[in-house]
Amino acid sequence: MSQQGKRLAIIAVGVVAIVVAFVIASSGGDDNNRTGPSSAAATTTTGGSGGSAEPPRPAVQVIRVKDAKPVGGVQRIEARKGDRVRFKVVSDTADEVHVHGYDLHRDVEAGGSVSFSFPAKIDGIFDIELESRGEQIAELEVRD
Repeated sequence: MSQQGKRLAIIAVGVVAIVVAFVIASSGGDDNNRTGPSSAAATTTTGGSGGSAEPPRPAVQVIRVKDAKPVGGVQRIEARKGDRVRFKVVSDTADEVHVHGYDLHRDVEAGGSVSFSFPAKIDGIFDIELESRGEQIAELEVRD
């Protein structure tokens, strides 16, 4: 095999390794209950450029709840009408998470998490709260 052929083979192996690492890192993100990274910051997953018909996935904001209070204060989630709203609540307190306006309810266990994914069909500003405690943990703003 020539030197150029060896270089091309090494580059091809490197590209395959990067693609495999990207697929592994970006897998998941469904609506199952799972705990995730410890950051309260939003994370994004972008789609590849290989002609894929699937658009990039929107950011998933992680809202952490400690002692029935949102870590870092009430979190803000922004979306444009027609987008997909995605967020995850990780809580040390058992309660029902309620997205007002959209009337979505999900139970979260103490030490567990719950994920939300829904289309932003209604514009406005909506509270997201721990329902039984009446504690606001986030605010969702959907605009045109």
